[in-house]
Amino acid sequence: MDSSSMLYDKLKVAEPFFLLAGPNVIESEEHVLRMAEHIKAITSKLGLQLVFKSSFDKANRTSSKSFRGPGITEGLKILEKVKLAYDIPIVTDVHEAIQCDAVGRVADIIQIPAFLCRQTDLLVAAAKTGKIINIKKGQFCAPSVMVNSAEKVRLAGNQNVMVCERGTMFGYNDLIVDPRNFEWMREANCPIVADVTHSLQQPAGRKLEGGGVASGGLRELIPCIARTAVAVGVDGIFMEVHDDPLNAPVDGPTQWPLRHLEELLRELVAIARVTKGKQQFAIDLTPFRDQHKRNEMKLEDLIVRLRIEEDNRQSEKKAVPQM
Repeated sequence: MDSSSMLYDKLKVAEPFFLLAGPNVIESEEHVLRMAEHIKAITSKLGLQLVFKSSFDKANRTSSKSFRGPGITEGLKILEKVKLAYDIPIVTDVHEAIQCDAVGRVADIIQIPAFLCRQTDLLVAAAKTGKIINIKKGQFCAPSVMVNSAEKVRLAGNQNVMVCERGTMFGYNDLIVDPRNFEWMREANCPIVADVTHSLQQPAGRKLEGGGVASGGLRELIPCIARTAVAVGVDGIFMEVHDDPLNAPVDGPTQWPLRHLEELLRELVAIARVTKGKQQFAIDLTPFRDQHKRNEMKLEDLIVRLRIEEDNRQSEKKAVPQM
């Protein structure tokens, strides 16, 4: 069995869930290595399967003036160092089919961005690397779309696919998370991941002093969405984490503070241990009969029968002639 299939099998049975986590974008080699060290220490302590995440290029930034990352060549070198230094699998995203081969030589999971979740050529190129493919559901898509996207990967010869909920557009500058999607997306017949950070973005919802807009976010609600996802029973959690979120060059408003990562994960593990969210609820639609009422009826019937029997005995006694 190849390494991708082995990792995929481990993720499918990971308990209570697996974690895709790291800073949104590669800021520097030193920063990514430091983040990987801290996150791995935390997840190892909690017994969670970690896949380290960071992007080499944020090609869909709101503004062309925004920081994008070091690019594919330098970025993949850095991610490979993280992989070797800390012996952890890597997930990173691609935006063009031409990037897939190079990314597949380093990454264990190739992530398809939400905006590109229906791009057939990109999905097929990613699938042909043989790596695990994590497809983020488009903010504009119904959960049923993920069935088709996952099938495109499988038809390209790759069975190692998973799908990720990252919120649905609610007006122009907001996203909401519909917990029903976690259940409905299971129709794709693969692991379900909840992106609990990007799903709290407010796209182009923050005005900049010099003009223009950038994405805002609701970091304080990350625990709320994470608790919900774990209670419903997702297989994996995607979470962007930063040691200095207020100064993060990308998606600062929706990156979770590193100092609170262990605290939040401990809570999520505790919730996951008691929920039955991964189990299908067996719904019985046969007519309901109140057992207590049935017992009362049986008792009343018994009393009536005893009274009848007693009356019969009395009648028999009276019918016997007295000597």
